Amino acid sequence: MRWLLRIVVTIVTLALIAGGGAFLGLQRYIGPGPLKATRAIQVPRGGPEQVGEILTQQGVIDASWIFRIAAIVTSGKGPLRAGEFTFPEHASLQAVLIILRAGRPVQHRLTIPEGLTAAQIALLLDRTEALAGDTIVPEEGEMLPQTYAFTFGTLRSTMVERARAAMDRTLAQAWATRAPSVALASPRELLVLASIIERETARPEERPHIAAVFLNRLRLGMRLQSDPTVAYATSGGLSSSDKGLTRTDLSLANPYNTYANKGLPPGPIASPGLASIEAVAQPLNSDDLFFVADGNGGHAFASTLDEHNRNVAKWHAKSNVP
Repeated sequence: MRWLLRIVVTIVTLALIAGGGAFLGLQRYIGPGPLKATRAIQVPRGGPEQVGEILTQQGVIDASWIFRIAAIVTSGKGPLRAGEFTFPEHASLQAVLIILRAGRPVQHRLTIPEGLTAAQIALLLDRTEALAGDTIVPEEGEMLPQTYAFTFGTLRSTMVERARAAMDRTLAQAWATRAPSVALASPRELLVLASIIERETARPEERPHIAAVFLNRLRLGMRLQSDPTVAYATSGGLSSSDKGLTRTDLSLANPYNTYANKGLPPGPIASPGLASIEAVAQPLNSDDLFFVADGNGGHAFASTLDEHNRNVAKWHAKSNVP
């Protein structure tokens, strides 16, 4: 191959001038490099000289002047790209140049768990060091929880936009395919109810059942009486954890208190995942109106108040609640 011959001839010539031999010149290009272990390195924008200096400092190559020569001679193969790249142990100069021209940048991952509030997501973004730019607090419930791949230096605002677009697509699909029994006025209302369901149970199989209960209560004009909405109100929107709620909390004058107010709260209380959104769009066919913890990590459901009171008594007996 002519390009390889040109590289070898050039490096050999330079090596001879420097006092080396032809074998040394060839070895400098195709032989193993000094990197002792595979590493991901951030390569800045710049020409062969700047890039060579960085790679020398990082121990990827041992002679920046040979890197510059090799990069110039092989410039027809494409420009050197900036980014974070993974260089294998003892990568040759030839391999280093291939990586800089055609390698895929390192992919970082940001996982947004289901049920986080906007404030909690903002903290997660702020603590993700591979991201860049200012941290902003997104609107409540607007980001779809899932794992997002990104490259080093991606703006935090870009991640918010990606997650917002994913939520918009998911809501649009759920709304378009919702069951006829779902008597909600808009995708926004579906999002609000899904956020409540997300905080009510960690069991995926229960979500369509809880969705049916809440939809039945809304249809009959009953209060939702959801503890996570009260927790959201008492924390000022910082948390949806309902641990330690008091009777005073349940009577709090706040639009998010679904014990005191009928209908849905004015907005989401967290970012619901796909399963909770789909549970609202496709609820269980049930006439149940109540549910309470069963003491085993799930819930006991009931269609009448008498049945519900019996379930509550069982839960109190099992958990020693007075």
